[in-house]
Amino acid sequence: MAVTITSLVLFLIGLVLGGGGIWLAVLGGSWYYLIAGLVFLITAWLLLRRRSTSLWLYALFVLATLCWAVWEIGFDWWQLGPRGGVIVLIALWLLTPWARRGLLGPDARAPLILAVLASLAVAGYSMTVDPHDIGGTLGTEKVATAANLGGDMPAGEWHFYGRTPFGQRYSPLDQITPDNVAKLQPAWTYRTGDVKGPDDIGETTYQVTPLKVGDALYICTPHNFAIAIDAASGQEKWRYDPKVKLDPNRQHQTCRGVSYYADAKIAAGQPCAQRVYLPTSDARLIALDAANGQVCASFAEGGTLNLMANMPYPKSGYYYSTSAPLIVGGKIIVGGAVNDNYSTEEPSGVIRAFDVDTGALLWNWDSGNPDVTTPLPAGQTYTHNSPNMWSTASADEKLGLLYLPLGNQTPDQLGMGRSANVEKFSSSITALDLNTGQLRWVRQTVHHDLWDMDVPAQPTLVDITTANGVVPALVGPTKQGDLYVLDRRTGEPIIPVKEVPAPGGAIEGDHASPTQPASDLSFNPKPLTGADMWGITMFDQLACRIELKKLHYEGRYTPPSLQGSLIYPGNFGVFNWGGVAVDPVRQVMFGMPTYLAFTSKLIPRADVPAPGDNTKGSEQGLNRNEGAPYAVVMGPFLSPLGVPCQAPPWGYVAGVDLKTGNIAYKHRNGTVYDMTPLPLPLKVGVPGIGGPMITGGGVAFLGAAVDDYLRAYDLTTGRQLWQARLPAGGQSTPMTYTVADGRQFVVIVAGGHGSVGTKPGDYVMAYTLPK
Repeated sequence: MAVTITSLVLFLIGLVLGGGGIWLAVLGGSWYYLIAGLVFLITAWLLLRRRSTSLWLYALFVLATLCWAVWEIGFDWWQLGPRGGVIVLIALWLLTPWARRGLLGPDARAPLILAVLASLAVAGYSMTVDPHDIGGTLGTEKVATAANLGGDMPAGEWHFYGRTPFGQRYSPLDQITPDNVAKLQPAWTYRTGDVKGPDDIGETTYQVTPLKVGDALYICTPHNFAIAIDAASGQEKWRYDPKVKLDPNRQHQTCRGVSYYADAKIAAGQPCAQRVYLPTSDARLIALDAANGQVCASFAEGGTLNLMANMPYPKSGYYYSTSAPLIVGGKIIVGGAVNDNYSTEEPSGVIRAFDVDTGALLWNWDSGNPDVTTPLPAGQTYTHNSPNMWSTASADEKLGLLYLPLGNQTPDQLGMGRSANVEKFSSSITALDLNTGQLRWVRQTVHHDLWDMDVPAQPTLVDITTANGVVPALVGPTKQGDLYVLDRRTGEPIIPVKEVPAPGGAIEGDHASPTQPASDLSFNPKPLTGADMWGITMFDQLACRIELKKLHYEGRYTPPSLQGSLIYPGNFGVFNWGGVAVDPVRQVMFGMPTYLAFTSKLIPRADVPAPGDNTKGSEQGLNRNEGAPYAVVMGPFLSPLGVPCQAPPWGYVAGVDLKTGNIAYKHRNGTVYDMTPLPLPLKVGVPGIGGPMITGGGVAFLGAAVDDYLRAYDLTTGRQLWQARLPAGGQSTPMTYTVADGRQFVVIVAGGHGSVGTKPGDYVMAYTLPK
């Protein structure tokens, strides 16, 4: 009976592999699966006839598969496993007495045992090597002994989203070092009470980086509470509720940070001498007294600035500020997020500078009408659908320049009818005069963007020592993996940027740019091939290979299509809003490149279903693009089992020498502990969204990965030194500060991310060294 059942199982496996293999071969893919299907069918027939040659044949098949797998992908255990796992398990079963009972002919155990042992030996060896790892070290020399940190504040403070207007995410504190970081222990935990509810949209996330001023931390929450916390004890000092109502049209429900300002014209201790500015998801900006959370009525209209003023198509939930505004030079610089791919009738992406004291509009820069920056009068509207800044700006007050990471015009995947200004500023890093809003330079990172490759992160400013002396530089991370290192005075590249050929094949009525810019400093991955397809088993791996061949794919910048295109790097981005961290003393960078392929399929308007009653904002699935000729269906490229079709690693930590542009190291980051039914701490290298932070002690801190940990790394080597289990997803950027007794704290918010599926929560976690 066991032999009969085994034969039936092998026969069914043969049918699946053979049928799928024929399909894949017809599509131009590997013939292995067709051959494997035939071997399984023949083995099943021989076994049913009780022939020992079935084991001989299967032994040859195991060895042939081993040779093919090593030839195709080398000694990568995570890729060898799906190719050989089922096959070796079946071989082990065939060696049991039950499967061999009654077989006729010479004993075939020896060749099958040798084949299994060879497979296990290769698997064992592959576990000891990592073909994807780049080992190396960053220099430890203090290149700049008096580095420009971009702001004058005590070393133990953190006054801006990126600590200073330079956005370096660097603290000069050096109490925590690679030698003692493993001794970090919890100092306190604070819970905000603001948790994701059943009526919230999917992308309800907690991404805030706290500010630290004096003895207080200032945070916001996903539903836009502003809260002050005692920095030493974690006790709440005050909270403010702006009464933001839920809105199913809102694509994001989050807050990445508040802004702080000390008014030198008001005596210390007087009301609103220090202020916290809270952006809300219903498009308001509210000024609060940092001492007690009371509204500062002298700002704007009773303390509240209406960000929908002069907006075209002012629909509820279509425009809001998710990121902390930048306060510099007496101005508060505000951008905003617009709903991607909802409609052709969207609000403007205008950037506005308001007087930080009064809320009066000082200038406005609209990328759809960039030459007119004088305040727009009442009754007029900005250009609709113009490229926006949903992240945070950075600024060099001495140069008088403001640096904007700009997005693209929505609908993201449709380029028909874009104006010349949109084509110029979309997906660019743009520098404006801080005082007038006039354009100073623009550096586009994607031409005619059809992939939502907006510049997602705050540009980081750092002075870099070159052969021509010290150059005031800007480091701009991008979704497509390129890092632009530019002279921030002019926008000219310090590390070369060249134009390279790009795929064509856009739909009728649209076009794709024949070339795209490419930086010599890049984490752009190699194009995907059939060999890169992955799965838990050979069956879903085969399904992924077939799906890859069905998709339109010619490498990076393959245009969206009616048949469906593979977009890699995907919409998630190699770098996202978390950006990178830079040590301005050593002039090195630490980042978290992430790799997830997406698919993008255009749907003709006539085929788009009517919206359902429970439709909520999302960037995945069907994006309706109302008013456009096509909707788009997009999302991660996943196997039938719901895991990425591309093989891991999906996430790394990496270090770069900014003086040379060399990538010094690149290591897998994160485990599948929270991705699988069983909590397995397997260091696969997982995706993440969030940002890193560097300290003067030579330690980098990062949460972000989709397993719930905060980790510390040696900045010099990138090797992990410490980790702490978080009670929820850590999709935020950590920060650090000192308290009155001199102790250095590291703080991260743990609240999860709706789109990546990490555990939601409401935690603020602080760590310090033991006294």
